[in-house]
Amino acid sequence: MFEVRLAARAPEDLSVAVPEARLRRLLDDVAPRMREGLQGHSVVNINSTATGGGVAEMLQVLLPFSRGAGVDTRWLVVDADADFFALTKRLHHRMHGSAGDGGPLGSAEREHYEQVLRENSEQLAATVAPGDVVIIHDPQPAGLAAAVKSWGIPVVWRCHVGVEEQNEHTKGAWDFMRPYLEPYVDAYVFTRAEYAPDWIPTDRLFVIKPSIDPLAPKNQPMDAQTVVGALGHVGIIDARPDDPVMFARSDGSPGRIRHFADVIRTGPAPTADHPLVVQVSRWDPLKDMLGVMHGFVEHVLDGTEAHLVLAGPVVSAVADDPEAAEVLEQVFGAWRQLPHTARSRVQLVCLPLTDVEENAAIVNALQRHASVVVQKSLAEGFGLTVTEAMYKSAPIVASAVGGIVDQITDGVSGRLVADPTDLAEFGAAVSGLLADPAAARELGRAAHDRAVADFLPDTSLELWQEVLMTAMGRG
Repeated sequence: MFEVRLAARAPEDLSVAVPEARLRRLLDDVAPRMREGLQGHSVVNINSTATGGGVAEMLQVLLPFSRGAGVDTRWLVVDADADFFALTKRLHHRMHGSAGDGGPLGSAEREHYEQVLRENSEQLAATVAPGDVVIIHDPQPAGLAAAVKSWGIPVVWRCHVGVEEQNEHTKGAWDFMRPYLEPYVDAYVFTRAEYAPDWIPTDRLFVIKPSIDPLAPKNQPMDAQTVVGALGHVGIIDARPDDPVMFARSDGSPGRIRHFADVIRTGPAPTADHPLVVQVSRWDPLKDMLGVMHGFVEHVLDGTEAHLVLAGPVVSAVADDPEAAEVLEQVFGAWRQLPHTARSRVQLVCLPLTDVEENAAIVNALQRHASVVVQKSLAEGFGLTVTEAMYKSAPIVASAVGGIVDQITDGVSGRLVADPTDLAEFGAAVSGLLADPAAARELGRAAHDRAVADFLPDTSLELWQEVLMTAMGRG
């Protein structure tokens, strides 16, 4: 187990994006109550990776602002082996209603799961104290709850995944998880109430939508020259920046885009004038990169000049996602089978993760340059990349699954595909936006307004204040 170092961010900095009345409430009401309720104590978050996933990004948003509000907030990451992460990825898929790798969830899996977390708990014991609150994120570290509770420390379990319709796969996952949670957890937090199993008491169930940091390198303003220069530097478009491509780091210091992307394509890169259809996500089967590619080639490519960019992190950089390399290889194999003309219009991109903030700046440029951002997930707890694109006023086509339906109003702030496996419907939605730039811009403006209204950090911090007080018996 190791600790991720966090710098404090002043909540006042949000004034550039958060409406004044909401900011005053955060500064004059929410933050003082959090400081008073947690004075002398720490809020300790535990998850499975510091980089490369949505949970890590959410923590990178909220925790620095919590520290800036005067709360001692910490972030620990569990240490585990490949077998552990294969098991927890299996749980992840089954909590989404999918079979995943089809492997077992039996006594041997329980034994290994408990052994790994028992070793982590020995390290955790030296870093927490009575009066602290521990927030455990997702299935990977959930088995730590018993030890934490035995030390007299309140436990919050934050689940970022799930589906509304339960089936045999979700039942198997919850049967595995329930003994590690039910006797020990003081408050549960889900992205949607429908994701919670029926054994969770309603008086301990909270719903919090993830938020984005409008000031972070992934979302901060970026002028057109920087956007083109960043994408040209990493190799996604044909543009040669004359000067170094700079961005602002979270602490205000200057950063430079130095690394390059691993890009698979046939022929030259598209120019800056070519429309780009972009999906940014992990190399995860539930993100359906393969389906996006086939939908684009079969239903968008002809009749447009658009190019498709499927972008994800370098597969070796995300410790808790053992399937990433396999999924990328599957997509690459299908790409190789495409006709030459189609291959020249589709590129697979692995973005560098050596510098997390540099990676975020590249994603920022890619989403801002996109003519259409897509998120054709087969299941999605909450589409963080959807909110990011919404904030940037990008026109979006996404699947009507999971938390995405809470983010996008179809025809108002984006286009929703009712059946994510219907490639013709997906292609028609993308082609329609490419053919009608004015309608695309209108959707983008509405998307930005929705992101500001519902998905900035002040809304989450206020809800977390209530959760923590409940867990500590002060709600």
